[in-house]
Amino acid sequence: MARVRLAVAERREELLRATVEQIAARGVGAVRVADVAEALGVSGALVLYHFSTKEKLVAAAFAYAAEGDLAELRRILGRRTSAARRLRAAVRWYAPTGQAKGWRLWIEGWSAALREPALREVAAGLDRQWKAALAEVFAEGAAAGEFRCADPEAAACRLTALLDGLAVQATVYGGTLPRTTMLRWADEALTRELGAAAV
Repeated sequence: MARVRLAVAERREELLRATVEQIAARGVGAVRVADVAEALGVSGALVLYHFSTKEKLVAAAFAYAAEGDLAELRRILGRRTSAARRLRAAVRWYAPTGQAKGWRLWIEGWSAALREPALREVAAGLDRQWKAALAEVFAEGAAAGEFRCADPEAAACRLTALLDGLAVQATVYGGTLPRTTMLRWADEALTRELGAAAV
């Protein structure tokens, strides 16, 4: 059966989805352009036509995978409730025992970013967006007098570092920390960042 010709944007999205699936199955280091092509029944040349190198394909796949999580984070942080409640909801969702997807993918990506400049650039940009979204709500809550937060950017960095570290513990060393402990630590860290005045 002949493959249907897709518009450029549709084809790129199809290739990115397949790449994310192949990375999840094989790992960043082992995935090949040929694996992505075979999964879709297309030629490796078609994959390279759209992305030119494996490194660019992998970097674009990570950016694609992150878009959904970033959109969900912005949705949570954009709710019509207090800044403290929005931050708590975001932490609960993002924590490795929450509903954020792709921790295995991100840990793979962080590791590969040590050696691949294109992926490092993408990962750093996504990390900045994530922290900026949190910092904005920290600043908003502090300005409204909900809680004390002298340095919203630092608060977002500290909180993200803890959550990322817990994700490594849960994903790489699965089962060493109970789910309830990780959630409690995440809640306690946020409470410290919000100060005693937080509701």
